Amino acid sequence: MTAIYLIGLREGLEITLVVSILVAFLVKSDRGHLLKFVWAGVAAAALLSIGFAALLEAGAATLSFEQQELFEACASFAAVIFVTWMIFWMRRMARRMAAELRGRLEEAIQVGAWAIAGMAFLAVVREGLETSILFYAAAQGTKDSAQPLIGISLGLLTAVVLGWLLYASAVRINLTRFFTWTGALLVLVAAGIFKYGVHDLQESGVLPGINTHAYDVTGVLPPDAWYAELLRGMFNITPQPTVLETVAWLGYGIPVLVLFLLPLLKKAPKPAAEPAGAATSA
Repeated sequence: MTAIYLIGLREGLEITLVVSILVAFLVKSDRGHLLKFVWAGVAAAALLSIGFAALLEAGAATLSFEQQELFEACASFAAVIFVTWMIFWMRRMARRMAAELRGRLEEAIQVGAWAIAGMAFLAVVREGLETSILFYAAAQGTKDSAQPLIGISLGLLTAVVLGWLLYASAVRINLTRFFTWTGALLVLVAAGIFKYGVHDLQESGVLPGINTHAYDVTGVLPPDAWYAELLRGMFNITPQPTVLETVAWLGYGIPVLVLFLLPLLKKAPKPAAEPAGAATSA
């Protein structure tokens, strides 16, 4: 549930930021009468995203075991692609997103009122569909069917509260830093989702090695312990993974995390140079 909460918080905050920017622009430019078209676009995007999530769940329920495993594997890999693209895109766009959205909205106003609804719809629906796929993929590893819904609801609710507070200027947070660190956590979540996908392919018989384990640490990481459940739920770190699952987790998680954090490592302050002669003065 914690991983799904993080997905809801991250994706939800992106959506609320987009909406708050559009609303603030219209209000500050004395075009408040056009807000109804923004909300119409947002509502249509939300309904489509919810319908898409329900369609994923309903479609999977009609499949055989092998087909369901393949379907879940494809959903997992699609989610990994989406989250990877999203975190790198947001790292690049976080600082100039507001200016770009205002420019697009100004163009939409010139076209007509329903163009505003269309722009709001397109701005929100991409995040909504991503959230649906990520939610479906991450929910496959949960035992309790209520936990994913609770997690995503709490995450989205937190995002809405933060978005409202930002809009009202009651709080100020460094969004670039927020998206950087939540992005790093989501890389590890995506590594776990990628591992789910490989496991589903092994369950369906597409990949071999379902009984070939890389290691077994159930003695120090009991599956029923709360910390084992937290690691499994957040990052899909399990005490008895297969060799292919381990290769998948490490093969995705390590290089993507390094690439994502590389700009931070380059910007890290270098240690001050030692004054000349300091080493020989002693």
